[in-house]
Amino acid sequence: MYICKLIIELRHMRNDQYSPTKFNFLPPVCKNLLIINILMFLATTVLRSRGIDLAGILGLHFFMAEDHHVWQYITYAFMHANFNHLFFNMFAIWMFGYTLENIWGAKKFIFFCFTAALGAAFVQQITYYFMYGDLVTAMSNGIQIVNTGYEKIPIKEFLNQINTVGASGIVFGLLLAFGMMFPNAYIYLYFLFPIKTKWFVIGYIILELFNGVFGTSAGIAHFAHLGGALAGFILIMYWKRDKHRF
Repeated sequence: MYICKLIIELRHMRNDQYSPTKFNFLPPVCKNLLIINILMFLATTVLRSRGIDLAGILGLHFFMAEDHHVWQYITYAFMHANFNHLFFNMFAIWMFGYTLENIWGAKKFIFFCFTAALGAAFVQQITYYFMYGDLVTAMSNGIQIVNTGYEKIPIKEFLNQINTVGASGIVFGLLLAFGMMFPNAYIYLYFLFPIKTKWFVIGYIILELFNGVFGTSAGIAHFAHLGGALAGFILIMYWKRDKHRF
């Protein structure tokens, strides 16, 4: 996801319950998420030059494809398509995540991140099914070739090419959590235009839903983003109901 050139004005947070005595600018989970993602991106680049497709192994494949594996529901979140994809996701994880980790603590924060990643993955699989379930039906009826509009390729090969990577599900979960906890904090778009977090979150989710439904911004997993936000929302509401302090 591309949340670029945003900064958060934390001085607008006036609730003392969200003010740790020592605020770590780069807490351990955020730091390690950044390190792991950068290392995985470098490994992907190096191994690709040697004929090894690490993104194909660790990215999230359609659950009816031959290349689908259970570990991909976690590992896909550590893979990125290009440098811009990596940079903006890591920037967003730090931007929203370091505040939340300081408040929640490392264990609660990492549990939230993995929950958002899993939520994004499961929603993306549902999306895959509605997009490509007809191809599975066609294959079961003896049809082996699909016409993509550009070329004709075997259905099995096409299904194996479907692959989702990126930490955007985590980012949307963190964005949703931040908006719920600090609705009146200000985010500056392009360093110039202030907007309250609650309106930014609502607007962004509506935009993602629109893009997902109408298929704009091809190549971006809009419903996976929404899945990360939904999983984060459910977890926070559970914590609230269970009287967890967050």
